[in-house]
Amino acid sequence: MNVSLTKELSVYQLVMGVQVPPKPLSLSPATLLSLVRAQIDLLIEQQIAATLWVKLPPDKIWQSELARYKSSVGGSSLIYTCQIEEAGGDGAEGINASPSSSHHVSVHLPPDSQMRRENFLMVLSPQFCSLILAHRPLKKRQNQISVKVNTNKNKKQPLLIITTVEGRIIQQVLDGIRKGIPPESSPILLASFVCPTVPQAALMNQLLAKQLLRQDEINRQIITLGTTRLEQKKQELHNKEQLKDEYLKNVCQELRTPLTHMKTALSILNSPNLKPPQRQRYLQMLNTQCDQQNSLITGLLELVQLEGNLEGRALESVRLSDIVPGVVSTYQTVAQEKGIILAYTVPPEIPSVWCVSGGLRQIVIKMLHNSIKFTPNGGQVWLRARIQGDYVQLEFRDTGIGIAENEIPKIFERFYRVRTAATEDYGGAGLGLTIVQQLLLRSGGSISVKSKLSEGSTFTVQLAIVGNSPRA
Repeated sequence: MNVSLTKELSVYQLVMGVQVPPKPLSLSPATLLSLVRAQIDLLIEQQIAATLWVKLPPDKIWQSELARYKSSVGGSSLIYTCQIEEAGGDGAEGINASPSSSHHVSVHLPPDSQMRRENFLMVLSPQFCSLILAHRPLKKRQNQISVKVNTNKNKKQPLLIITTVEGRIIQQVLDGIRKGIPPESSPILLASFVCPTVPQAALMNQLLAKQLLRQDEINRQIITLGTTRLEQKKQELHNKEQLKDEYLKNVCQELRTPLTHMKTALSILNSPNLKPPQRQRYLQMLNTQCDQQNSLITGLLELVQLEGNLEGRALESVRLSDIVPGVVSTYQTVAQEKGIILAYTVPPEIPSVWCVSGGLRQIVIKMLHNSIKFTPNGGQVWLRARIQGDYVQLEFRDTGIGIAENEIPKIFERFYRVRTAATEDYGGAGLGLTIVQQLLLRSGGSISVKSKLSEGSTFTVQLAIVGNSPRA
């Protein structure tokens, strides 16, 4: 059977066009689901073989209610399922519509149908008639502006829901549907059906009871979901507090160690028997520890500032050729002082990449700084860019001291500093790689490392090419 309806037909307008129309209530989709389930419960319990006119969301949770009815009473019922015909295809808003049969008829709606923003369940039988209708109104212009300002962007617009058992209203909807069938379409069955004016009191009592039970079920689910989310938030806050405590503990430890050394050096410098070479050595130690403290505080401030506004920093399209040459030129002097050969390769065909605003320069600076710092005099440092699939790889390779295999998982931790011997300390705050990793995570990129002791390290930074979506 080939049934279709005109685009001008609207069940909501038919209902609102009756004399003294029912007042719509602004309710949630969960409430609509509870009303539909209560109707199906009543039809199944009373074994009411009815004609159903249906347009419900394509999600399984809604379609399972129709399947439940068909499996219990469907053999002697007739279901008209209204579905939108998408332009250029036979789809119907994602519904897996079964072929029309003697018990199930697909009713086709044009893509610009007035019923696109409507869902409904209409029950027609001599024993019982009902209509549940949900209409999602168009947002007004002023509402669109306010939604952009509203911080709760995921909040769904409420539905205007009407539920009625009045025969005069349901009859008007049925008559409107009959008139909305084009001449070339097949006629619908039960053309002479007339809705009973007054529903049976016993059925109404049972329906109200089932609606209360279904609403109570929905409420319990909402409460359970809310409780679960609250527990998750509490756990997240607890984890954040633990991380903050651990972070503060590490900061205090990092500050206390240099201060202890400085205090020891000052007490020794007060000794009248201290020889000039020893005095010079302790003065140098004080100078080194002051530099260490300054580096630590600068790194901490940079990390705190970064973590405070990283989420708000937008991604920007940036070319490596606009960043790398300038940074390399800055570090050439430092490299020459250590006799290190510093070179880079950024082919002209390397495309733009996604990175947080100002982030790529920070990444290149910190990676080059580390490579030069941990490379002994006379070594080499290379920087090379290349395309790898949907990403650009920026490779930092050096002939430095290398990293022990058991240390590699730790190098991105806050305050972790690589040491090759108990007495050897290359200084720094141990925050550079942490900052690089945070910038890359926000940019949808990544960083990896391969290294061998006394042979050098290769850090590979990966950033998405513009035109491809960066990983969230």
